[in-house]
Amino acid sequence: MPIQVAGRRRSAASLAKAHPGAEIIDVTSKAGEPWVRMSPFFPHGGIPVPQTPGVYSQTVEGIWQALKVFETADVDPTKLDITNMTGLKRTVRKHGLVRGHRDGLYGSRLLDYPTARRRIYLPAYRWVLENRVSSLVKRLRRLADRGDVVLLDYTTNGDVDDPATPLSHAALVCHYIEGRWPEKA
Repeated sequence: MPIQVAGRRRSAASLAKAHPGAEIIDVTSKAGEPWVRMSPFFPHGGIPVPQTPGVYSQTVEGIWQALKVFETADVDPTKLDITNMTGLKRTVRKHGLVRGHRDGLYGSRLLDYPTARRRIYLPAYRWVLENRVSSLVKRLRRLADRGDVVLLDYTTNGDVDDPATPLSHAALVCHYIEGRWPEKA
């Protein structure tokens, strides 16, 4: 199945030249329906917060941001309830350096970045792939069976253990479809 990831900021001409004949699909928060639903910012609702039984989030990004711990700020459960795809980010400019991600909303352990990706982001995003956008995953599989597919994302990093750049959810979609989902830590 030929599925690739490319940067959303590239021009249409550049993408067409690099991927002639490919189906190019934006899966970011700026995409149109139905593909915007693959964005971690999309408010599917009912997403289980890892390591926090009985607590749910509207978005995957809400979970990621809610569990982030800074020098001057601990977890922020209000991020779990945001449904308008804005106001989710928590920044070092406002809260100081990131100390890690809490292992669950009430957890005492702080996780380093790669471990947090594996224990928080991956389970939450996989849950969405399997429970909220499974029909879109099937559609992507069918498209890939017929030809090349390029998913657009703001980042293209598909390596969970590479903290140098943010993890690409489009790359995770590729991993999932191709049966290469990153294993748990």
